[in-house]
Amino acid sequence: MNKLVIDGGVPIRGELTVQGAKNAVLPILAATVIANDECIIHNCPALRDVEKTDIILERLGCTLKRESGTLTVDSSCVSGCRIDEKLMREMRSSIIFLGAILAACGRAEVGMPGGCPIGMRPIDLHLKALKKMGVDVSEEHGYLKCECAAIKGCDIHLDFPSVGATENIMLAAVKAQGTTVITNAAREPEIYDLACFLNMAGARIRGAGSSVIVIDGVERLHGVEYRIMPDRIVAQTYLIAAMMTGGEMHLKDAEAAHMRAALSALSEMGADIRIGKREVDIRSTGKINSIHILRTMPYPGFPTDIQSPFMALAAIADGTSVFVENIFENRFRHVGELSRMGADIKVEGRSAVVRGVKQLCGANVEACELRGGAALVLAALAAEGRSTVSGTEYIDRGYEDIEGRLALCGARIRRVWV
Repeated sequence: MNKLVIDGGVPIRGELTVQGAKNAVLPILAATVIANDECIIHNCPALRDVEKTDIILERLGCTLKRESGTLTVDSSCVSGCRIDEKLMREMRSSIIFLGAILAACGRAEVGMPGGCPIGMRPIDLHLKALKKMGVDVSEEHGYLKCECAAIKGCDIHLDFPSVGATENIMLAAVKAQGTTVITNAAREPEIYDLACFLNMAGARIRGAGSSVIVIDGVERLHGVEYRIMPDRIVAQTYLIAAMMTGGEMHLKDAEAAHMRAALSALSEMGADIRIGKREVDIRSTGKINSIHILRTMPYPGFPTDIQSPFMALAAIADGTSVFVENIFENRFRHVGELSRMGADIKVEGRSAVVRGVKQLCGANVEACELRGGAALVLAALAAEGRSTVSGTEYIDRGYEDIEGRLALCGARIRRVWV
């Protein structure tokens, strides 16, 4: 076990290059299974979730080679179609392998997925769509068993624009017979990144990034060399770190177009933001304003993944802010730990009222999930005195060397093993 030790009160100032996106690299790595060839993935971040995905790929028969930020996956010898329950429980996004394995092998057997305890994320939309595509789905002893003679293209309407369901349908449909049309599809940039990878590998996908995606099935895919998009949630986290501590930050390889909702909120809260080509600058103006209300929504609305870091920012703002969580019902698990640091937050159902305080105080706190863990790190950077943040295994799921990157910008932060 390890924890982060943070001495707060130091302005974060510096320049960082944004890592590859966790929510893009995982489905793209799953998609390499379909290629039956060698794929070279650049800007692949060193994350716990990527490590787990690597293990899944190896269990399926792929050969992997990592050199710095590049991962080479050779799926020409894929022989397995089963992912054991233990691996599935450790990472919710592992469900994305369901569509990929079906496309590659015609059958799949996977354990029920796990992940961060932030609320119900049912996979009924995934299974309903696969059944409509001709897949026979059954559940037995905690495993989903899926099989089909041939995946058939069809029209699929999603009741909710689920990112995972959209990706699973896309992966299953790339080699289907005929055309698949997804309406009310998720519009996240990571969906577009997956489509770009698949199209480079020989797929025929149109409309990714919009609410209607059309996939014409092809006979086969092939290997490709591809670079993962920058992580918009990580980028926003570091921007907040600079603002909370009265500092400034220059982010390279950052796509401002992917972060419009959050950048607008940061500007409203008093940040001075400058946008360039694949770069973003933020400078604290010395005052943090409260924000009237933030409602999490599917993209391009305000992202649920950055709600908790913004709540840490609002905790030291001048005035009262209201957060409404519309995506996950249990995404306020960080509130109790922020309160230990002196934050004034009241939760009722899916809403949280945050009354800004002048100063947070260092405390021993524990991360219970990924983004809430990032919020605690941010609060510790701005707090007076020393904080320790345990539960780093959650933070490491989505942030590559968070202590090293923040230390480069002046933070007094280190990881200690206990």
